[in-house]
Amino acid sequence: MTESSRPPGTMGSNPLKVAFLGLGALGEPMAANLLTAGVALTVHNRTRAREEPLAARGARRAATAAAAAADADLLAICVSDGPDVEAVLFGADGAAEALRPGALVVDFSSIDPAVSQQLAARLRLQGVAYLDAPVTGGTEGARAGSLSVLVGGAPADLERARPVLEVVGGRITHFGPVGAGQQAKAVNQVLLAGSYTAVAEGLSLAKRLGLPLDLLVEALKGGAAGSWALEHRSGAMVSGHFPLGFKLELHRKDLGIALAAASALQLELPISAQVAAIEDELIAAGFGTEDVAALARWYGQSQGPTGSVRTAPGTLRS
Repeated sequence: MTESSRPPGTMGSNPLKVAFLGLGALGEPMAANLLTAGVALTVHNRTRAREEPLAARGARRAATAAAAAADADLLAICVSDGPDVEAVLFGADGAAEALRPGALVVDFSSIDPAVSQQLAARLRLQGVAYLDAPVTGGTEGARAGSLSVLVGGAPADLERARPVLEVVGGRITHFGPVGAGQQAKAVNQVLLAGSYTAVAEGLSLAKRLGLPLDLLVEALKGGAAGSWALEHRSGAMVSGHFPLGFKLELHRKDLGIALAAASALQLELPISAQVAAIEDELIAAGFGTEDVAALARWYGQSQGPTGSVRTAPGTLRS
């Protein structure tokens, strides 16, 4: 395993031609940072309107994934799940058909490690290299270029991609062969499950006790209970407003990957299993597209106009 970190900066004049597929909550600011760094960037997104702000800043728009990949030295992907990655690579007008031998695919998506390995094997047959490079750090980190990038793949391919990775990420860690980055991301999502739920649970208790929540959060941030979730998502939990950072339903998908990996190793993850059950309830109640901080709804913590209050075990009401 190797790790590197850098202060925020720019790439300067970089010869790599980069295509970026997937301009969602993380992909769009990551692509924007590449433009700021001077990268020759082509973008494509299934919802084409998402390309327009980047095009206004100098990106070239492509009508299909294949068109985006045709001239790319490095193809970056940031989509929701494994089937989406497979579709943009190998579906109709997929990028793989246009990638040249010697090109490199860097997948920032969070998917099953086995799927990453399968995709890498298929691309290898046409002389294209692959890194799985899921990221963590939220939309805040994506905008700041300070994401932690968890990499699996050949060391030589990582070095080829490093100029791009150093723009989107503040810390780059190589964990091993293809799939290892996704395994590290699964661990991250287990930790995230516990930390978000602990913040939601603690604030629920504090509210019932009648404590001033804003004052309490500020007091606890600098102590042993301090965490990324407390720092960045407690405000949403207190206000009952959950602007999108990372969708609850996507975290549930990632947690499923982690639980499956643990099951295959005959390892129980009881906290993660309980959080998964809570998330299933929230998704069934229609809150899956909110930020993961919406876990607070399960405790009746949110007080906004669309807040949800837990009224009895196993029930939620809006």
